[in-house]
Amino acid sequence: MEIKVSVPATSANLGPGFDSIGLALQIYNELTLSVAAGPHPAVEITGEGAGLLPEDGSHLSLRAADALFEAAGLPPPIWRLRQHNRIPPASGLGSSAAAIVGGLFAANAFLPEPFSREQLLELAIALEGHPDNVAPALCGGMVICGRDHERWRTLHALPAPGLRLLLALPESTFSTAGARRVLPEQVPRSDAVFNLGRAAALTAALITGDEAPLSWACEDRLHQPYRLPLIRGAGAALEAARRAGAGGAALSGAGPSIIALWFERGASDPRTESVAAALRDAFSGAGNPCRIISTTIDRTGATRLD
Repeated sequence: MEIKVSVPATSANLGPGFDSIGLALQIYNELTLSVAAGPHPAVEITGEGAGLLPEDGSHLSLRAADALFEAAGLPPPIWRLRQHNRIPPASGLGSSAAAIVGGLFAANAFLPEPFSREQLLELAIALEGHPDNVAPALCGGMVICGRDHERWRTLHALPAPGLRLLLALPESTFSTAGARRVLPEQVPRSDAVFNLGRAAALTAALITGDEAPLSWACEDRLHQPYRLPLIRGAGAALEAARRAGAGGAALSGAGPSIIALWFERGASDPRTESVAAALRDAFSGAGNPCRIISTTIDRTGATRLD
């Protein structure tokens, strides 16, 4: 038995939605899971992260698969994993969430009584530690997340048609753990109120397709002011993207990638080229060259391919 699945990249926070808003993107890792013939796990990785990611039982997808079986009260088998990655690791595009969701989603097909998608989400959040990447990776679209006492609540929505996303991935890498260490434990009430209004406006703009609020709705005071100085050229790239015509721009997750977003104005909308050029120039000017990925929303989340 061999199970092949596809899992999308994700972009979390989008500025003000710290740990609570995430989008699924049309960039995919493909994962094929089967039972190994030998006594040890077998891992083969191609594409992004090949030669850097672990190729043994410590691989995050295999740890997730084992955790799923343990949650079901069953001993996990010795796995064989083949993975083709298009999501760059340590980029702010949810590579760890894709690995967790992929392992859970594929291993679930091996259970005699599979878990529901809601149960998979709870397991994914427990493994990742926060929901804003694993939820859209599993469910697709836009997901709004929040903690309700002892459980997580998620609200799934689809942005309005025509949403375009442009990603700038600088050469410098950035660990999420390191990005969290620079954040203060407490913030002024004025900053919290600032973010509440921006997060509400951002959600409304994405659902209604009203681009006008994006220029200010992507502003943030909870995490970006502390993280941007750690990424050469990132602050300049945000400003350059807005000046070049992006509706809004923000760090993707903890960074170092920048996400620029707008709603298309017909087939001849020229902003992809102008925003891409502005992002490249800003990062290059800081000695931190970037690559550009143009994408849009994934609407389905993790999907079985076989």
